Amino acid sequence: MKCTVCEIGCDISEGNYGRCNMYTNQNSKLIERFPNSYLTVLPITIETMPMVHFAPKNKFLQVSTVGCNFNCQGCISETLTSNADALSGALTKASPTDIISRAKTEECRGIVFCLNDPAASYYTFLNLAKEAKKANLWVGCSTNGYFTETALKSLIPYLDFVNIGLKGSSNARYKECGAKSAAPVFRNIRILHEAGVHVETSAMYINTGDEEILKAAEEVASVSKDIPLQVMRFVPFGEAKPELEPTINKSENIVDQLRTILNHVYLFNSPGTEYLTTKCPICGNEIIKREFYGPMGCRTIESLEEGRCPCGWQVPLKGPINNEQFTEYGMLGGYRTTRAIEMAHAILFTLGIRDNEELGDILGDIIKEDFIRGLHDRIQQIDSWLELIKDLAMRTGREKEGNELIAFIQERVDKINEGSKLIKSCPTVYYSMGYPLFALNAERFETNLVEAAGGICVNKSLTRKGKPGVNISVNEINKLSPEMMFISGFLSSPASDYVQYCKKHGIDNKAVQMGNICNVPTGWDFGSPRWILGFMFLANTIHPEIYSFDLETEQKEFYKRFYGIDVENVVTNRDFSRPAITTTK
Repeated sequence: MKCTVCEIGCDISEGNYGRCNMYTNQNSKLIERFPNSYLTVLPITIETMPMVHFAPKNKFLQVSTVGCNFNCQGCISETLTSNADALSGALTKASPTDIISRAKTEECRGIVFCLNDPAASYYTFLNLAKEAKKANLWVGCSTNGYFTETALKSLIPYLDFVNIGLKGSSNARYKECGAKSAAPVFRNIRILHEAGVHVETSAMYINTGDEEILKAAEEVASVSKDIPLQVMRFVPFGEAKPELEPTINKSENIVDQLRTILNHVYLFNSPGTEYLTTKCPICGNEIIKREFYGPMGCRTIESLEEGRCPCGWQVPLKGPINNEQFTEYGMLGGYRTTRAIEMAHAILFTLGIRDNEELGDILGDIIKEDFIRGLHDRIQQIDSWLELIKDLAMRTGREKEGNELIAFIQERVDKINEGSKLIKSCPTVYYSMGYPLFALNAERFETNLVEAAGGICVNKSLTRKGKPGVNISVNEINKLSPEMMFISGFLSSPASDYVQYCKKHGIDNKAVQMGNICNVPTGWDFGSPRWILGFMFLANTIHPEIYSFDLETEQKEFYKRFYGIDVENVVTNRDFSRPAITTTK
């Protein structure tokens, strides 16, 4: 029988599954394999989803399941979408009534389905949406928009808002994700908009992908120039090649071009960018000021009443701006949750657990809300990081492998601690992510490593917190007057762009004057046990008169012992969980 949920239109024979592995043919009926079963049920702020023009700062209950009808290279939710069967053990049964009760208890204004595509759990989402509307809750979702017209029109009466994730504009780009063509997505954007559903779009911006995103914007503009476009700067996860990642500077340039096509274009995955803020097109005033808030997310930090400029122009919002703003704990909520899962994956991989099915089974056992909730606190100090490795090693019966990894790390930590006795003076150090004005939080693991390596981390004086940091002003960074500045190896910026930004914006401190600006090597500062390599890099850089770790040799040994591969065969992308392997030498 033919599946009518999405336009891929799988022909599913009796007892078999379709592309997404989430539906089966049972007695000639299309049956959802894991109905009313959720991987996450968590409160979030709407900008975490993300939405920018719908009910800013309001609190929603995020739900997600597993599986997806697309297969996109470098997907941030790969762990959730590609291991549906393995992760099924982590799913929690909850009726629509249960979910609505939780939303009411958490004082949420609505429910949003995100992280994986609702097409993978269509009937679960449809039934939940129906009951949520009866309870006067807003309902929305993030989706690739590949629903059939029939499926979409059944859902529309219960939808208030939607974020359509565009893969590009060409049929070729959609075929790369396993779809047939781009046409159904743009058709559905028009159907949703004309039905009165608040529509926002998001599009991945890939290096050399200018034409794809510009043409996608033109397609959206043909429906309405007021539909917001969220430009997701591509960050290479999974097996994605690092050269596909555009710089923040280049991404800002494409946003400038897109703003000639659409009225509201924003840049994500770019810490420190000013391109998340809504400005008045008439007088240039900042109406809604936002900052980076983790992968694929943002946070409203200031807003004028009702989104209205003193000159009279008003942001075309749907729903009120909330006075209070909910703050998610640690790594809970939005796509930060996928990073938490990937961190657990990273440790399991170094323990020798490489089989995808086995990995999925283990992740399914440990991915519970309490584990993710506690993970944030366990990765901020060296000792607690080692305890986390020990915990996962014991859970998986890999104590021998865990002890070997811990011993490797501890030996190098001890060498750095021993060398610290020779330190006579400690330079001041600033740790940023992306652009210079995005400062990592005071309590972050990276800032603690700086101090353990013999630096005085000026981030420690910051009191405001974000995910994983906050925007600061030029005056603030100049007053901090660091002697050294480090750029995170996760969401990064080339040192040359970083220096140019400093010059353009009047950032003039000791580090800039002395040229002491360093990129931490990709994947070495947090997120996986590779942080020990980053710790040695920091020690070498902050105190070259004391430390002289042979980082090339150390990297080779780490990769050989704990990944079983030669470092020469590794693609250095932004993935925490495992190193990607080159196909050619």
